Amino acid sequence: MRKFFIAFTVLGIVLQAGLARGQSFGVELMNNIMPASGGMAGASIARPQDVQSAIYGNPATMSQYQGTHFAMSGSWIEPTYNLSVGTPPPSGFNVGSFTNAKSDAQGIAAANIGLTQDFSALGMPLTVGMGLMAGAGAGVDFRHVPASNGTHTSLVALDIGTGAALQVTDRLSAGATLSLTSCTMDGPFVDITGSSSDYALRTSVGLNYDLGADTSLGTYWKSQAKYTFENAVAFPLDPTTYFDVKADRPEILGLGIANSTLLDGRLLLALDAVYQMYTESAMFGAIFHDQWALQLGAQYTVSDKIHVRAGYAWNENPMRDLVGSGLGGVLPPGGINHVEYIQALFAAIPQHRITAGVSAKDVLPGVDLDFFAGGMFEATETFGVTTASLKGYWLGTGLTWHFGRGAAECGSWK
Repeated sequence: MRKFFIAFTVLGIVLQAGLARGQSFGVELMNNIMPASGGMAGASIARPQDVQSAIYGNPATMSQYQGTHFAMSGSWIEPTYNLSVGTPPPSGFNVGSFTNAKSDAQGIAAANIGLTQDFSALGMPLTVGMGLMAGAGAGVDFRHVPASNGTHTSLVALDIGTGAALQVTDRLSAGATLSLTSCTMDGPFVDITGSSSDYALRTSVGLNYDLGADTSLGTYWKSQAKYTFENAVAFPLDPTTYFDVKADRPEILGLGIANSTLLDGRLLLALDAVYQMYTESAMFGAIFHDQWALQLGAQYTVSDKIHVRAGYAWNENPMRDLVGSGLGGVLPPGGINHVEYIQALFAAIPQHRITAGVSAKDVLPGVDLDFFAGGMFEATETFGVTTASLKGYWLGTGLTWHFGRGAAECGSWK
């Protein structure tokens, strides 16, 4: 009871957290800030090393967690986002020229919480899981720059999911999750905008297979999340008429492999390939094309109680070379000029990230502690006459409580 009291006290605090653009691929955070996967560049599709990654990534891998596990983590994301608008400035929406302005959007905390329970004690090869996850985030604020005409935008999504994994055979497991996702958007049009929220359902299904020789293969599919932000924007020609803005988070496919044969089984290597289908997504399909990301992670067992981790991630630059005159079902003043300017506000352009982490088992009886940190190398790109540059770092920690069989048998210590 004492453990649960501590856990839910901290839970009440971290639920106040949001998130900011940092190490996301496009706008999706995926498993990049989970307590163990965060130290392995997010690699977690075949053999996740924390409860949250199993629930939120490939749901079939929840079957790797025996007993009861409760885990929570928090991270700090600190991006540096600079914007310059050339001369002459884009026409049609009253933005002037300015140089190397830094976004005032603050670095923000992000929380991820997960719970799994298996039913093998009842003779059922079933594991269920629930999670409260930081799903997506992006945001900039240039309202302190007069020439920006109040430029700002933010997108924050929180996903509440529940799912189950079934051990179909000794080697094959299958799983699925259903998430209720709540998303709030402010901006991004440079006119009369306000904050608007919407809800959506999102599903994911996955498979995991033990190939033998300490090698696992996993795959999953995650559906779109479709939002309509009602009465989100009005324009000066008719400031009394507000328009709805449609925005979708993308459909995602993932494939991962993990192996732990090297160094007498003390070294785990994991490689994930993730494909995000932005092209068919409202709003983001107008500024992003489909994107591949590769995540390579390693975990070395120093002792029965200590693991160290490292990772590297690369992703395609998703930004479109050519954009149209509309965005999210809205035709803004300035047409293509306005859309290019908004594209610069969502410039998910960094392609290289490195991470590191460490885990300690039984810092208290049945309690594990994780730390992780990462950095995103700076990238710069020009959209029309607007140039954006972005870099950032993040760090975080997590606690996992193991109960029953889970105190001795869990995915991260196999």
